[in-house]
Amino acid sequence: MSEGVYILIVDDNPSNIDVLSDVLSDHRRCVAIDGPTALRLAQTRPPDLILLDVMMPRMDGFEVCRQLKANPATASIPVIFITGLGDERSETLGFEVGGVDYITKPFNAKVVRARVQTQIELKAVRDALCSENSQLEARVEARTAELHAALQDLHRSALDTVFRLGLAAEFKDDDTGQHVLRMADYAVAVARELGWDPKRLDLLLHAAPMHDIGKIAVPDGILKKPGPLDAGEWEIIKRHPLIGARILSASSSEVIRLAEVVALTHHEKWNGSGYPHGIAGESIPLVGRIVAVCDVFDALTVRRPYKEPFALPAALSIIRDSSGSHFDPGVVAAFFRAEQAITAIRNRYSSDERKARAPDYVFAEANPG
Repeated sequence: MSEGVYILIVDDNPSNIDVLSDVLSDHRRCVAIDGPTALRLAQTRPPDLILLDVMMPRMDGFEVCRQLKANPATASIPVIFITGLGDERSETLGFEVGGVDYITKPFNAKVVRARVQTQIELKAVRDALCSENSQLEARVEARTAELHAALQDLHRSALDTVFRLGLAAEFKDDDTGQHVLRMADYAVAVARELGWDPKRLDLLLHAAPMHDIGKIAVPDGILKKPGPLDAGEWEIIKRHPLIGARILSASSSEVIRLAEVVALTHHEKWNGSGYPHGIAGESIPLVGRIVAVCDVFDALTVRRPYKEPFALPAALSIIRDSSGSHFDPGVVAAFFRAEQAITAIRNRYSSDERKARAPDYVFAEANPG
């Protein structure tokens, strides 16, 4: 008896079951005398092959086969119909409902064994192919996961490298380097109020810290000058957006392309009096308008070589008063909708708020932040 092959014989006639059991005595067998029992046995312990009588009470073999094929647990089991019906229409219907072969009564033992053996061998091949495909899919899935992880690591490394370049630029006039971190979080809080989706917010979070990367090319003597800049120094300062945009240009990275726009446009003003190109209103990309507000707010509230920090109420008042001139009114409105989140971000990064005092002068963008 073959231990590897299990056959379910379904027939309402005990004599037919006895004959088929004798013919297939080399294999393990199970029998059912009606359709519902066959379905239950097939689901409980799926056989390798089913020999299924067509003419049975309660449920004929065609309906049993339909239900077997409709159930994922039994759909792959090959079904050989056995019947006394020899007409072409019945045979055609048997194949249509999912049968793989058709044996007519009375049985020829050699024919039954040959056809059963053929289907057993075919099923073994199908099972082997299915197993190989599953293993291949698992290997492909694992390799895909490895490649995805490697790409994610590469992406993170690239972002980290560029971020640290932006941080290096910021260290030239802010030895804590926290400005780029705070400002990026502020920008995300404002953009969220403007309805940006999570993907765009993530891009902004990584792009915003690179806004002043062009400061790498500005001499320390200008950035750290404690007093007002002269005309020549001011012209050098005004070049840093262009330099930053050139550093970041022609990248295939979506983050770097966004950072290029930020670097180039975050010193433009709503009324057209900004730099480097003096564009105005909605001609300034929205991301530049967002970062402009957040950059100035952070510059106002921290100590720099040329000024003491503004108290929070004074800084907020300057932002509000600059709506429609320096800043996009819609972005300013979003900024104040996000005021609670912005205050929390500020407090999270620094406890200097209790030391801040209102200066004796109004803010001027002589040495921009």
